Amino acid sequence: MRVLVVGGAGYIGSHVARELLDRGHSVTVFDNLSSGCRENLFPEAAFVRGDILDPAAVRAVVQPGLDALVHLAALKAAGESMRAPETYALNNISGTINLLNAASEAGVRIVVFSSSAAVYGEPRYVPVDEKHPLEPSNFYGHTKVAIEQLLGWYDRLKGMRFAALRYFNAAGYDPRGRIRGLERNPANLLPILMEVALGKRPSLEIFGDDYDTPDGTCIRDYIHVTDLADAHVRALEHLVGGNGSLAINLGSGAGVSVREMLESARAVTGRPIPAAVGPRRSGDPARLVASSVEARRVLGWEARRSGAESLLETTWRQYARGSG
Repeated sequence: MRVLVVGGAGYIGSHVARELLDRGHSVTVFDNLSSGCRENLFPEAAFVRGDILDPAAVRAVVQPGLDALVHLAALKAAGESMRAPETYALNNISGTINLLNAASEAGVRIVVFSSSAAVYGEPRYVPVDEKHPLEPSNFYGHTKVAIEQLLGWYDRLKGMRFAALRYFNAAGYDPRGRIRGLERNPANLLPILMEVALGKRPSLEIFGDDYDTPDGTCIRDYIHVTDLADAHVRALEHLVGGNGSLAINLGSGAGVSVREMLESARAVTGRPIPAAVGPRRSGDPARLVASSVEARRVLGWEARRSGAESLLETTWRQYARGSG
């Protein structure tokens, strides 16, 4: 297949591009490099620098003959989205409209979209399945819901089939070490743990330890980014095989608490990793764990590399190398 990976120089996008190349597909990466890294580009893939907010640039790269596009270009900081909704509406929603319109003009009828568990908001029950109400608690999550709705209309009106992949907490790195670029200004737990281990941050702040969980800290569902990449390719193949559109969860189905991840990180890195408990963050649920039964049933997919040790070992290897 000829596949355009939009946002393919980013953390998840580069792993998706690598998985597609490993399976023999032809890949073009389209990225503005605002958060993506040149180190994450591969010589086997074509690269076009451009922005989804530039309709002409999008039309120039979304050409007839493409079999599919994978859309991973989005601003993703939930807290920032509440302070700057205009920026998130413009980039995430308007940028996606540019992509979908260009795809419609070019006759590209298959889209795999990087959605998020943020579409669910505060969970009414766990594990969260696809029947859970879509009630985002931040504007970032709202943009993902809006894009899923747009995709539904383009499917209905333009015959553009899609897979919206609602994933939980992406973590880890390519086990073979082929993706070298580290996330810039990370806000997620594992990169922060690595930066504390390396002395780049003084300590980890644990946001509350009085939740209704075994050790009082929040429990989250972590999924290895290589498992995510595999799911993207499976979703593409599902759609190319003539199957209908779908929206599915991707998670490990198991939860790990902040304190458990901290202790595992200390063991993997051999570093003390100082930590201090701070106040809760507004809107943080005690538990957020996915049901991935539907992904297993429809795509034959499961999280194979998403244990805490695998997540931490592949991340630490990358961060330790980057500091050397």
